[in-house]
Amino acid sequence: MSHVLTLIADRTAASLTPAILNRVRNAVGGQPPDVLSPGEAADIPVFKAPDPDLIRSALDGAPIDAITTKTRGRRKALLLADMDSTIVTGETLDELAVFAGIGAQIAAITARAMNGELDFKDALRERVAMLKGLKLGALEQAWAQVTVTPGARELVATMRARGALTALVSGGFTFFTGRVAEAVGFEIHRSNTLLDDGEALTGKVGEPILDRGAKLETLHALAEQRGVKLGATLTVGDGANDLDMLRAAGLGVAFRAKPIVAAEARARVDHADLRALLFAQGYHAEEFVSG
Repeated sequence: MSHVLTLIADRTAASLTPAILNRVRNAVGGQPPDVLSPGEAADIPVFKAPDPDLIRSALDGAPIDAITTKTRGRRKALLLADMDSTIVTGETLDELAVFAGIGAQIAAITARAMNGELDFKDALRERVAMLKGLKLGALEQAWAQVTVTPGARELVATMRARGALTALVSGGFTFFTGRVAEAVGFEIHRSNTLLDDGEALTGKVGEPILDRGAKLETLHALAEQRGVKLGATLTVGDGANDLDMLRAAGLGVAFRAKPIVAAEARARVDHADLRALLFAQGYHAEEFVSG
């Protein structure tokens, strides 16, 4: 079997029942499933990558994700992850803007930038300029609102336990990526720098800005550092600035992504949490390491 179709259910809304597995298996002409987590995830070996329309029809609207991978090289040696709306549930810049009283204004710009409607660098400079004069204490207040996405700690801990290099790369800011990296277990974090005068933000961001091109460069650099080909890498993100690294990786996953990203990504997770990225690599739930 050259490929594997992995099905992953949203644990909070659905169960991957034997009936659903049978229906999908018959639709794609697959072999008997290997259950990775009862009611949550299973692999169906297939001779070739199945037609996504066949899978969608067999799932009949159930909140279950389907990811097809090649049988060889499923387990990756490098994880490169976006932060905002991926490893954490929200957008940290938007949350910071709430404390400046302009949360809705900045969130609207963020949404357009993440869907590829605005130049990322220009949009970042514009939003940061709007925060000029915001006291540094607001950063701590915003950090207190940050929530880690379910499955993130297990994803990072399990891959590290198997020898993978894990890195967080973000168009956000070092104040947050440093703390998220420590909380989740990433070995490396790279992002932008908010400039301040010791008491408040100056409205400027350190240059050069880390954008989609820099994310792709980081992927190449870390793969070379690790001594692996891009086929042995896994990337995950949700916004337009993640597209290049998603396309380049051996497995690039659009996680609850913006429309432009979801439309172009080869693999998508729309329903499940970040445990899906472990199941897509063929891990059984009993192999997971708690973060």
